Amino acid sequence: MIKKEIERLQKQLNQMINDQKNYNAIYQLSIQLDELIVAYYRN
Repeated sequence: MIKKEIERLQKQLNQMINDQKNYNAIYQLSIQLDELIVAYYRN
């Protein structure tokens, strides 16, 4: 479940970077992704 969410957020983040979206939104999403990755590997 967490792995699928990580993959989804990675795709979303890559798309936002490619589209040069709001950098604050990219930063917030990258933090969310980092937290999920840490949670995934702790379990």
